[in-house]
Amino acid sequence: MAASPAPPVFPAANRPDVRGTRGAVVSDHPLASAAAHDVLRGGGNAVDAAIAAAGVLAVVRPHMNGVGGDAFALIYEAATGTVHALNGSGRAGALATPAFFDAAGVEEIPQTGPLSVSVPGAVAAWADAADRFGTRPLAELLAPAVSYARDGFPVSTRLASDFESQGDDLDEAGRSLFLPNGAPPEVGSLLRNPALAGTLETIGREGAAGFYTGEVAAALAAHLESAGGYLRESDFAQHTSSWVDPLSVDYLGHTFLVMPPNTQGVTQLQQMGMAQAFDVAAMGHNSPDYLHTLIEIKKRAFADRDRWVADPDMVEVPTAAMLDPNYLRTRAEEIDASTASDSVASGVGDPRPNAALDLEGRDLGDTVYLTVVDADGNAVSWIQSLYAGFGSGILEPTTGVVLQNRGALFTLDAAHPNVVAPGKRPFHTLTPMLALRDGSLAFTLGTPGGDAQTQSLLQIVHNLLLFGMTPQEAVEAPRFRSYNGVSVAVEDRLDPAVRDALTERGHALRLVSGWTATFGGAQMILRDSASGTLTAAADPRREAYAIAH
Repeated sequence: MAASPAPPVFPAANRPDVRGTRGAVVSDHPLASAAAHDVLRGGGNAVDAAIAAAGVLAVVRPHMNGVGGDAFALIYEAATGTVHALNGSGRAGALATPAFFDAAGVEEIPQTGPLSVSVPGAVAAWADAADRFGTRPLAELLAPAVSYARDGFPVSTRLASDFESQGDDLDEAGRSLFLPNGAPPEVGSLLRNPALAGTLETIGREGAAGFYTGEVAAALAAHLESAGGYLRESDFAQHTSSWVDPLSVDYLGHTFLVMPPNTQGVTQLQQMGMAQAFDVAAMGHNSPDYLHTLIEIKKRAFADRDRWVADPDMVEVPTAAMLDPNYLRTRAEEIDASTASDSVASGVGDPRPNAALDLEGRDLGDTVYLTVVDADGNAVSWIQSLYAGFGSGILEPTTGVVLQNRGALFTLDAAHPNVVAPGKRPFHTLTPMLALRDGSLAFTLGTPGGDAQTQSLLQIVHNLLLFGMTPQEAVEAPRFRSYNGVSVAVEDRLDPAVRDALTERGHALRLVSGWTATFGGAQMILRDSASGTLTAAADPRREAYAIAH
């Protein structure tokens, strides 16, 4: 009989687990977490607090998210035990056809600029969540964001560094605000965006209509049209969020819920489904067998994702076939335990168009995540993003809005489900998660990171449920990120002997030092089923911060 692997030894966590009993919040910035915590302490619920945090994040992480971006949310309603899924992603405009791009003289959708901009959906998501579940006026919830935009907030070392490294595609107005005199604002100085403050005030006063109609929408549409984009005022006016049914799978004694397509949530569940074919716990935490298996599982799930995931309102996405347990078991059995796969085709349907969606180099993970649990047990798992750093690179100066480049994730390949079309939502990597245990809230979890999201979340879930880590330890443990082919980034805290063993199996490793955003920036809130204690964890790979009371 083979000897059992030695129990893993975990390094001391960088940060403490943050515990409370009446409420907890974690977000990608201390000021956003503080705003949400103030709402909870003032009697607001989890949705109120999440909207307050989302508004502040739109100001203090302007290169990663904002009113010009998209959002998705999972909301756990404690009174009914129901999880509601909110799709707050925007659509392509009525003019957005392959012929429009052909007439513009481009052979593929640009990564930045006006042709990359789809309708922003975040503001409608804020308003719709507040209307359905909130208890506070939207203007009150957005007041902290208005204040930081108008009066300024302190520039951190990380923010200045991000501006410098990600500001190359900014237009003149964007450079003037975020890279004045060709350099980021001085660390500790106050960054102000009074035009954005005015836009946020309008949204607070008028709701979604204040963004999608009237002066704000007119300014954004006119700016894009003059630059050659396809969005018009009518595209903004016609935008709506969608309440949809979450996808779920049972795994490790929990029910995991994610967003359905047009997101890669189905890919998250595929990875869990394939992992069930292995005794991953017996392999040992971050052993060569364990990491090789998860990397190879990811490749098969991503092959299906890149072949099929698109807007289900416009094309048929074979979600049921992708999640069929027999199919996933068969896919798992294809994995060679000793050799890394260089190329994997989709196992569902005709794999021919698989190569049309190539995300290599298009996946910067410039996104923010936040999560809140309130005293009544309501929970929110919320993610919002511009896509790339500073999105399209376009700052409309009269509104202060940085516009996303989510439309860059469409393809012009007419044979692919994700081909651009009027009124269509693009493929999204954004995938918040929520887990139930016996029908009650167990934990919330999410991370920025583009393609890394499903990979990071599965590793963290295993850390928590298989390897006995606390939430903070689970978030901080060394991670991998698989790219196309055999390319894999690993954190340098991974055992050198393990790295050598992976190289021998054909993985091309890239060693990443320090605590970098390459591997996301995960946040989690765990609810103890016996005591009700809330334990929150914030990832040191970004500026995340947890507060509980």
